[in-house]
Amino acid sequence: MSSQELAGSDPAETTDAEVDTDTSTASDASSPPDASSAPDTPCPVVDSLEQIGSRWRLVVLHELLNGESRFNELKRETDANARTLSRVLDDLQETGFVDRRLEEDSPVATYYSLTPKGESLAPVFEEIDDWAHEWLAECSN
Repeated sequence: MSSQELAGSDPAETTDAEVDTDTSTASDASSPPDASSAPDTPCPVVDSLEQIGSRWRLVVLHELLNGESRFNELKRETDANARTLSRVLDDLQETGFVDRRLEEDSPVATYYSLTPKGESLAPVFEEIDDWAHEWLAECSN
């Protein structure tokens, strides 16, 4: 599955709201808050999805599994617009999934690669790909 297929739609139609993930948690408004029954932090799945769960973050992480890339290469391979890609790369760098390397030769070039934390997602992408081939293929018939 290519990164462009992962992205799904035309990047020109992407809004800022699609770049940011919803970090609020849903609560049952009919029941009063009870400190003894509510966990102090969301479960690990929710925490993980807050860090990697946006569509563009997943697309960029998936593309970087192929190795180090320059900004324009990532832009071309993911079909993300420059503003979205820049914001996503900054977020992924801040959360420790991506490293940025600046090469100051002429012309100046910025390279992005996965950190060990980012590389550790490779089996997750393989499992998602396997799941998609099994279950999403049924939906397309």
